[in-house]
Amino acid sequence: MRISVLDTGSNTVRLAVCDVGDGVPLPVHTAKWKLRLSEQVGSDGCLGETATDHLVKALNSAAEMAREWDAPEPLAFATSVVRDAPDRADVLGAVHSRTGLRLRVLPGEAEARLTFLGARRWMGWRAGPLALFDIGGGSLEVAFGRGRTPEFAASLPLGANRLTNEFFGSTDPPSPAEVAALRRKVRHQLRDVSARIRWEHPHTAVATSRTLQQLGRLCGAAPGRHGPFVDRVLRRGDLRRAVDRLAALSVAERAELPGISAPRARQSLAGAIVGHSAMKLSGVKALMICPWALREGILLRYLEDGADWWADLESHVDGKRGADGTAVAARQLRVATPSSPA
Repeated sequence: MRISVLDTGSNTVRLAVCDVGDGVPLPVHTAKWKLRLSEQVGSDGCLGETATDHLVKALNSAAEMAREWDAPEPLAFATSVVRDAPDRADVLGAVHSRTGLRLRVLPGEAEARLTFLGARRWMGWRAGPLALFDIGGGSLEVAFGRGRTPEFAASLPLGANRLTNEFFGSTDPPSPAEVAALRRKVRHQLRDVSARIRWEHPHTAVATSRTLQQLGRLCGAAPGRHGPFVDRVLRRGDLRRAVDRLAALSVAERAELPGISAPRARQSLAGAIVGHSAMKLSGVKALMICPWALREGILLRYLEDGADWWADLESHVDGKRGADGTAVAARQLRVATPSSPA
């Protein structure tokens, strides 16, 4: 059986065509289109016609490539860059009318749950109680669970690109005051989620995002060419030193560091601050870098529950968010999280 998944993120559109054997998706072809949609968002938060045109062209190319590899219509989804756009309905309508694809917009909590599933399957049951951290361009997803699915999942407006645009202006490198202001925002937003993780005391903590993968490489993890089965660990102390290093460098200088790609160099500092703050506040000393994430979680869930589950995703998208952009599910953690010492 052949299947494909199409991921529209803040920076890149990615296609993965996989063969499925014994319920395991094995990639046979991957491709990506670097659109940097987050950089095309207007001052009003809308994607607008130009960004939508770029997205439509990339999705058309991806759908055609999937057909060339004898895969059915891709499972196409978008994350926060489309989810948070005020003109989301216009973007989704344009995609459907001009490509024939129904681009699902996943709520942040659903992203966290599906990413957890991918990580759990990769790490296995020996990982025990598992905490998940995934830093995207627009949001941070966090989850914890002891089984196949998480017991809680949250999405916070702490994406690396979002925070970079909000706190780091024209100064390059940013000023100490700008860095301190970003830290305060991150610590405040993480208060409830990190208390829950700290209270649960996970046996294993994993990182699944490209941002944390690159930071892991910066901190000494093996490069990607060594393959997916090499253990890669991101330690909190190493990441703390990386924050100081990145804060002292310009964007151009960061892009020359090992692991930091040019497209992500600008947001690497914000990502490092979010990652380190999340680890410190949650009591996590090390993160295992996990190669399976949201795309694999969607594929696994589709294989287990079929096309009806995928079709039903749309009925669960309500778009409800708080005034500060925090997902409703994350706000509810205040009620569910046991109290803990300051």
